[in-house]
Amino acid sequence: MAGAGASGRDKRATAARLKTALGGESGAAAAASELRALLERVLSPVAGPGGGGEAAAEALEWCRCLLSGGEPWDSFVQAVRAYDPATLCGLVWTANFVAYRCRTCGISPCMSLCAECFHQGEHAGHDYNMFRSQAGGACDCGDSNVMREAGFCKRHRIKSNSNVPCVPKDLLMMSELVLPQFIFSLIQHLREGYNEPALDLPSEKDLHKILQVLEPHVSFLEDLTKMGGAMRSVLTQVLTSQQFYKDLSSGVGENACAKKSHEKYLIALKGSGLAFPEDKLACGMQEQGAGTSTLAVQGLAGATAASGQGDSSDEEDQDGSQGVGKRKRVKLSSTTKDQSIMDVLKHKCFLEELLFWTIKYEFPQKMVTFLLNMLPDQDYKIAFTKTFVQHYAFIMKTLKKSHESDTMSNRIVHISVQLFSNEELARQVTEECQLLDIMVTVLLYMMESCLIKSELQDEENSLHVVVNCGEALLKNNTYWPLVSDFINILSHQSVAKKFLEDHGLLVTWMNFVSFFQGMNLNKRELNEHVEFESQTYYAAFAAELEACAQPMWGLLSHCKVRETQEYTRNVVRYCLEALQDWFDAINFVDEPAPNQVTFHLPLHRYFAMFLSKAVKCQELDLDTILPDQEMLMKLMIHPLQIQASLSEIHSNMWVRNGLQIKGQAMTYVQSHFCNSMIDPDIYLLQVCASRLDPDYFISSVFERFKVVDLLTMASQHQNTVLDSEHERSMLEGALTFLVLLLSLRLHLGMTDDEILRAEMVAQLCMNDRTHSSLLDLIPENPNPKSGIIPGSLSFESVLSAVADFKAPVFEPGGSMQQGMYTPKAEVWDKEFDPVMVILRTVYRRDVQSAMDRYTAFLKQSGKFPGNPWPPYKKRTPLHPSYKGLIKLLHCKTLHIVLFTLLYKILMDHQNLSEHVLCMVLYLIELGLENSPEQELDEEEAAGGQERCHDSWFPGSNLVSNMRHFINYVRVRVPETAPEVKREPPASTSSDGLASSQSSRRKSLQRENSGTAQVFSLVAERRKKFQEIINRNTSEANQVVRPKTSMKWSAPGATPQLTTAILEVKESILSLLIKLHHKLSGKQNSYYPPWLDDVNVLIHPEIPRYSHGDGMTAVERILLKAAVQSRLNKRIIEEICRKVTPPVPPKKISSSEKKTLDKEERRQKARERQQKLLAEFASRQKSFMETAMDVESPDADIAMEVATSEQHVSEAIYDCVICGQSGPSTEDRPTGLVVLLQASSVLGQCRNSTELKKLPTTEEEQIYPWDTCAALHDVRLTTLQRYFKDSSCLQAVSIGWEGGVYVQTCGHTLHIDCHKSYMESLRNDQVLQGFSVDKGEFTCPLCRQFANSVLPCYPGNNVERSLWQSPSNKCMQDLVQEVEDLQEQLGTFPVSISSETNLSKEMESVMKDIKSTTQKKYTDYSKTPGSPDNDFLFMYSVARTNLELELVHRGGNLCSGGASTAGKRSCLNQLFHVLAMHMRLYSIDSAYNPWRKLTQPTLDKNSELLSEELPEVPVLYRDVSSLLLIQILTMPQPLHKGRR
Repeated sequence: MAGAGASGRDKRATAARLKTALGGESGAAAAASELRALLERVLSPVAGPGGGGEAAAEALEWCRCLLSGGEPWDSFVQAVRAYDPATLCGLVWTANFVAYRCRTCGISPCMSLCAECFHQGEHAGHDYNMFRSQAGGACDCGDSNVMREAGFCKRHRIKSNSNVPCVPKDLLMMSELVLPQFIFSLIQHLREGYNEPALDLPSEKDLHKILQVLEPHVSFLEDLTKMGGAMRSVLTQVLTSQQFYKDLSSGVGENACAKKSHEKYLIALKGSGLAFPEDKLACGMQEQGAGTSTLAVQGLAGATAASGQGDSSDEEDQDGSQGVGKRKRVKLSSTTKDQSIMDVLKHKCFLEELLFWTIKYEFPQKMVTFLLNMLPDQDYKIAFTKTFVQHYAFIMKTLKKSHESDTMSNRIVHISVQLFSNEELARQVTEECQLLDIMVTVLLYMMESCLIKSELQDEENSLHVVVNCGEALLKNNTYWPLVSDFINILSHQSVAKKFLEDHGLLVTWMNFVSFFQGMNLNKRELNEHVEFESQTYYAAFAAELEACAQPMWGLLSHCKVRETQEYTRNVVRYCLEALQDWFDAINFVDEPAPNQVTFHLPLHRYFAMFLSKAVKCQELDLDTILPDQEMLMKLMIHPLQIQASLSEIHSNMWVRNGLQIKGQAMTYVQSHFCNSMIDPDIYLLQVCASRLDPDYFISSVFERFKVVDLLTMASQHQNTVLDSEHERSMLEGALTFLVLLLSLRLHLGMTDDEILRAEMVAQLCMNDRTHSSLLDLIPENPNPKSGIIPGSLSFESVLSAVADFKAPVFEPGGSMQQGMYTPKAEVWDKEFDPVMVILRTVYRRDVQSAMDRYTAFLKQSGKFPGNPWPPYKKRTPLHPSYKGLIKLLHCKTLHIVLFTLLYKILMDHQNLSEHVLCMVLYLIELGLENSPEQELDEEEAAGGQERCHDSWFPGSNLVSNMRHFINYVRVRVPETAPEVKREPPASTSSDGLASSQSSRRKSLQRENSGTAQVFSLVAERRKKFQEIINRNTSEANQVVRPKTSMKWSAPGATPQLTTAILEVKESILSLLIKLHHKLSGKQNSYYPPWLDDVNVLIHPEIPRYSHGDGMTAVERILLKAAVQSRLNKRIIEEICRKVTPPVPPKKISSSEKKTLDKEERRQKARERQQKLLAEFASRQKSFMETAMDVESPDADIAMEVATSEQHVSEAIYDCVICGQSGPSTEDRPTGLVVLLQASSVLGQCRNSTELKKLPTTEEEQIYPWDTCAALHDVRLTTLQRYFKDSSCLQAVSIGWEGGVYVQTCGHTLHIDCHKSYMESLRNDQVLQGFSVDKGEFTCPLCRQFANSVLPCYPGNNVERSLWQSPSNKCMQDLVQEVEDLQEQLGTFPVSISSETNLSKEMESVMKDIKSTTQKKYTDYSKTPGSPDNDFLFMYSVARTNLELELVHRGGNLCSGGASTAGKRSCLNQLFHVLAMHMRLYSIDSAYNPWRKLTQPTLDKNSELLSEELPEVPVLYRDVSSLLLIQILTMPQPLHKGRR
């Protein structure tokens, strides 16, 4: 017998001898025994890999000689390949390999081809792509389960292996004897090399070392697989033979090495948290006797493999603090399972243990390649797939612990995608191995390890748990390979069918989905900016899309025919049960918690998408699967909250949460996510709206958007939940949402081709697109088997129908511009849909871009020369199941809102923009287009006008409500509002409907009582509807339920509300006609077109109304209203006759018309010339005054600070925007462009002249104690310790730190011009270096930065009359005169006691001044919120600006310093504003500083008795502060007396 170290010739001779002996009959047993002994010696762990590289090479050389039977190795390889019967390619590649995928030929979405097979196949004209593999893969050519046979290459098209001769018996005889021991030796080396880590730290270096040593052995096996099907059959037989495994690896016998090896194997099992099946025998017998599966979430026993006692209990303990261990456990299935599948840990063959070690060593690439190279053998493929499923839970546990989870994930998918892409194999494994049960359970267990308590809604008492998006499991997408496998098997109809039929599986899956419901909760920051911006939202969006949405699309792709109705019913049923459990767990009733939002509601989206599929494809009656009204009310709240939060985020209300919240809002609507997020949310809201009370739904929308208080007809209102600067954008958001809700038909009746066309048009209208970018931007269902796939034939045909291709062009620099697609002219003309554009824009600027392109098209084509409004596009008809959605357009609540907004726009109320008007008109037009029924007879409709005064409108039909006149409305307004001053209407102010005074009074009372502010009515309806749902009528007579208390309220003092009666006497029709006059800028601009041409009523679709501005929209609406109702037509004519004198139209000849036009042009030219001359004269005068001012700066400054000459010549101001000159008036005030800044410069002043060093250590202080700010703080604190607090706050000045400094460039503008300027900046899409939403802008003339406008007080104000002419009075009379003046001016000045534009702007600038600095620099009182704080702050602002002016002028106010040339003063205007606001606070005469100064001998005894602390003595008070209080409480402006 030859030794292990024999030469090559001796080895070949020994191999030939053994082969001959084994082939004979006599010496076969002895030869087999000799061969076994030789292999044991050569392949033993001592002599093998552990002994070094030489020993390994020697062992492999022996194997080659033995396998070939002494023949040359190359000859043997060639001989074996001649008997290759394989018809599959099976080429395996690793990451970064370039492969091909043909969608036309593929059955599975994961199909791929190697380059050789692709080029030898016939794929011309197919939809294919070349890609770089991320995880690795294998060629599917020849596999008819994965791809169509037409796509096979020439080599693999041969179906039968009849041409291949049978393999000679002696060719592979030695292989069958040698390979079992070779594979066993490999397993022994893997056992020996693995040492269980002691401290649970992975011994990566040791593992890598073992794998490096074993690499030649694995490469040898890989080479064997490449010999073809004959050798693979032998390997399959060896790997799957239970007898070989039992004989060699059981550890039974005298071989000490084998026993030790088996012990290490058992230790590795236990170290992995697994147990050997014999330990669980008793338990197994009980389960078998029961005859049912107990494979539950709680224990991964049996088929789950491998989640043994150790890890299972650890995970329970970790999550116990969150109550996860006590969660309701759900059994997966009640069907009996094969007990052999339950004993998954009992490895019965080499293949099973080899896979076990492959997992244990974290999927080494060489091992993965070997296992995959064997897949062309069908017997092996089935056995390996079952083995893979058996170890699935163990794979999950190893993956979770791995430090190289990315690499391991890729290699897992590399294997699993080859196994689960085959439908027949997936079905077989599902039936035999409970694949679905195992996958769902493993996913559930994986996620249970990273659960936290949900803080949504009821933070303290919530029982709901969600995944923690900050965990590595989610951040690193560790779950990806398992989810990918699940999505892959659900793409097979037979497997998905089993899933949808299994109720237990559906319950468990919904339990899994609920872990993602409400994750990554955002809480609005109201005070400080968030210190650290969390990026967990990336993980949250990826998790919902991959783990929830993609499986959903996979299931939906199999619910396309009527026969699958039962599947949809099952999903909807268990989804609703999960949602109800969720509502119960978070303690949700009907109001969402304020200032919270989560973008993740996968349960809602499952429910929505299965509803959509049920109606669209399965012809199910929607009402049979919808829940009751109460559940629908709950279902709508959270999706609606998301829509409102989107508006809040775009309104900068979440700005303190950082940029990440905007990132979430953008991701939510982004093309890869919108189909699975915003689209299902809007569809669910559409379903709820179609079934709920429309008044309840509409009022809920405005309540969620926080604009209920804005919807009053009063000129002023008090919003308790929203700051005034956010009101406009939130109102725009609410109206835009309603337009989207009522216009979109994505799930309400549009076909797939129509949806694709609408999506494509929307993207092309925003910008020209390349083919690739368009492919990326068109939303697609994540599962390629469902719906339209970009790149398909329908995509290309639609693209060619809607767009023209602009060929690539070379630019002057030499670079080439890509070819782009641009919309055809007819698309702009007929298909441009601004609603779809708004839905699909990630950036707001894209909407403006679309409108700019639309405007350019209209101008270029000559269809409209001006600035057009978004066009109205007719909608696809609604599916009959959703007809209830139309009720929203025909409910009184919406009509009240539309009427109110039209009225406010006509009255020029604040916070109403052109966008608001556009959306209001769009909603009215939608209502007219979708009228629910024919009008009543004219007699009934006419009689209805007098019927229902107490409910605003007579009915719910918009067509009839448009003509209904509303006479008086009772509103709740602040006491300062102009409506309060109006007397109640006299009985004579009749509208012609009442017959007598008494009946008129009764009618008026009834009307007023019923129209008490717009939304008291809405809230009452909501309350009543709530009572119906809850069957609780005991509270029917109580007051409307108050809103949920908010943690935040609008800044500023809330004025006292009072009731006022507003005279309206308008209808929607009359408001529209007046609005037309306003938009045109001409009186009587609207003339009914049917008076000239009756045909417009018969054919109202006139092209001239298709494109245009606001006037065109109004004309189009009025025409449609007239077409739908003869009564409307008559009333429109009557309104026009009242406004326009009833002059019969006369025919004017063309010559007369030319004469009239010429005269009109001449008249206008004369007017324009006179206006220009007046402006030149004004500017000349202003220039002369300025020049004189420059010559004598002393007089200028003295006048600004404290003097104003007696002459009453009004100051003339030039507006730098409109160019007009004139005085500032109360109706049209002018203002100075100013910059408000918080400054702490004064606080750094010091008495010491010693130079200070820059601090370089922590001990040295940046802010020394001898600064001005520190000294004043100490002074105030000391005074407050010994004296009365309110008195202390009149004895000092603040503002040394955080004081407000007001600067100006000296340019003036009209306040209304400034508002228009700000609006244009807001709509400007150019990137600006300032925030327009915060009021920042640049001066239109000099471009200096500014953030407010300081109103200029009128020069002829009535306060001048309060100053009497100088007289020689005695001191006592003068003192009394000043005291009388102060008392007389204890309130607002007389000139602005009523609300005027000037007083509004003064209030506005005062708010700006207050918000410029931080609260800590304005609140020094011991009682926070005290009025004394405001009083102190206001005169301190004056002090701060005087002190800073002094610094600028070198210490002297009366002579200009070095820095005066480039700076203008605004002290005069600032003093006016401060003085006006200081008079809001009346000072008791006992505490008046003027009386303290002029009457020092007051009786102090009464004060000492009544007060705990005395007042600050006059001599302790700051002199400058006392002087400023006197100045600011006197009539403005002050001027020098001449004595």
